[in-house]
Amino acid sequence: MKKGSVGSHGCCDRHRAGRPLSTTKRHHRLFGQTNPGCQQFSGGVRADTQVLDEALNGGLEEKERFAFLADWYDPMAALVRRYQLFYYPHDHTVEMFDVKNQRIFLRRTKYGDLHQRDLFVGNRVNVFSRQLNIVDYGDQYTASKLGSKKERTLALLKPDAVSKLGDVLEMVTQANLMVTNAKMTQLTWSQAADFYVEHQSKPFFNSLVQQLCSGPVVALELVGDEAVSVWKNFVGSSDAAVAHKEAPQSARSQFGRDLAHSSDSLTFAARELEFFFPTTICHGPLNTALYSQCTCCIIKPHAVSQGLAGKIINSITAAGFHISALQMFNVDRANAEEFYEVYKGVVTEYLDMVTELSLGTCMVLELHGADVAKTFREFCGPADPDIARHLRPATLRAIYGTDKVKNAVHCTDLPEDAILEVQYFFKILDG
Repeated sequence: MKKGSVGSHGCCDRHRAGRPLSTTKRHHRLFGQTNPGCQQFSGGVRADTQVLDEALNGGLEEKERFAFLADWYDPMAALVRRYQLFYYPHDHTVEMFDVKNQRIFLRRTKYGDLHQRDLFVGNRVNVFSRQLNIVDYGDQYTASKLGSKKERTLALLKPDAVSKLGDVLEMVTQANLMVTNAKMTQLTWSQAADFYVEHQSKPFFNSLVQQLCSGPVVALELVGDEAVSVWKNFVGSSDAAVAHKEAPQSARSQFGRDLAHSSDSLTFAARELEFFFPTTICHGPLNTALYSQCTCCIIKPHAVSQGLAGKIINSITAAGFHISALQMFNVDRANAEEFYEVYKGVVTEYLDMVTELSLGTCMVLELHGADVAKTFREFCGPADPDIARHLRPATLRAIYGTDKVKNAVHCTDLPEDAILEVQYFFKILDG
């Protein structure tokens, strides 16, 4: 593999398990676990509120604070460690407390890459390159303030609606919902029948199943306040005339077709999300990657977090590119280092690029077509958005990028690397 390309490791079944996460001097300064001088508590285990008030707040003026329980997998010890994660929205500071050892793990520190919208049970967040799984709310105030109306639901775009994915993602963002998982897949008849099993005795069952397996679909996990009813209202009535009269902004009213599926209730939503995004060792429906005449596009975590994925996808499809596979990934630091391996020692932003890719959820696309690696790289523009805005203002990075690290998208540099990059995500990480 050549310098300046990505994914030069080549072999798709390369063993990566157990690789330690790298640490930096900043981690040693901040994290109590790597700081031998870190203050520890004496006197045994005390109530969480007392620990917080006496030890963590340290006499600071009482302001709004949210508390969570979060798990972090420690690859060095091969253990899952539990922490209290505290977030102060007024100054964007965070702190962490080691539950088992009853001591400060991270002193209260400003961290601008964590936002209140990211903090909900079931989400994965990145705090100074440590990926934390939020497993519960840490106190009743946080649960009532942030979790009382928070719901998950499935949004399923049927084959006729896949071309409108960008528009749908923009509407989802405008509705204050978050897309926390996504996957393009092609269902078999059997899978589609299993998905619609509750309609098996109805006369329209066969046509319903046939429509669902007639082409690729895109499954989205949506999270937000009253997400089930918000998405149902967006889809609209099954009768286009009724939808046009009662909900003119709904998808059914605007497009006049049955373009999307919505979960009827929280119970149905949980079952349907498990179908596409299983939480067990079972593998969900396969992705649609082709691994030929393709290139890789990554919509970076900062762009996903800012709600730009829909706009970027609309720009890509409007330019004539065909999306043949799509999936969201949470990339840990070890995998981010491996993916960007050939940039190490080549570009000064290497470590920042690794941090950005592991900072949150990214959306990975396989684009298919003749000479697509070259043409899409040109469409992305120079890596530095400032240069792109001067020389090629219509390119993706010029429009959506901020700097050389947060430049909206990654694209394959060299055509010979394209398949390797696509395989890294859709075969290795999804495997």
